[in-house]
Amino acid sequence: MIFLILGRGKTGSIVADVAHERGHGVRVIGEEENRNASALTPPLLTQVDAVIDFTTAEAVVHNLRACLSSGAKMVVGTTGWYDKLKDMRALCERRNAGLLYGTNFSVGVQVMLRLVHELAIGTHGYELSISEIHHASKKDAPSGTALSLQQTVREAGPELDAAITSQREGDVAGIHELQARSANDLITIRHEAFTRRGFAEGAVRAAEWLSTRTGCYDFSDIYAQLL
Repeated sequence: MIFLILGRGKTGSIVADVAHERGHGVRVIGEEENRNASALTPPLLTQVDAVIDFTTAEAVVHNLRACLSSGAKMVVGTTGWYDKLKDMRALCERRNAGLLYGTNFSVGVQVMLRLVHELAIGTHGYELSISEIHHASKKDAPSGTALSLQQTVREAGPELDAAITSQREGDVAGIHELQARSANDLITIRHEAFTRRGFAEGAVRAAEWLSTRTGCYDFSDIYAQLL
């Protein structure tokens, strides 16, 4: 397969490496070469099996419109754009394209989300809280993963919620923690990413999966098919 990687940042670079290791052809386009999605022309997009986006919240919506309008398959690991998800889903369906998005492409984080759901159901009366730490250059706060954890808690019961605290420091790949505290005890679920490779592997495997499909998918709904 041939994958087009959008973004030359830390995660995008690892995605390209993982795709090479898995035997795929790779082309990488940085944001400076792709202002307002200017590089994403229909002739280019017809040459690739899937596009993988790890850019910024400012760039990704332009990229989504260009790719989906051309009927391309697109995996989006960028967060901070979900206020446009309804519009992008409609465009995907209209153009018979493929869109697979996720706040986190780590299988470990997906397992954490399931555990948090079970904990939230079983800890009524506990005070729930979420903390997250990421590298200093991460622009969005809270992280998309922290917001997914919060949404998971809320879905477990109408009276449930969890406040989020965010820190940005150093080169931290990502630490997410949920605490359930009562007067008697403390329960903690924690995921710490040692490197960005787990995110990259998930994104490449998601692109392999999406390359033969159309429609709009959330990574949390399909990740088990990749195991």
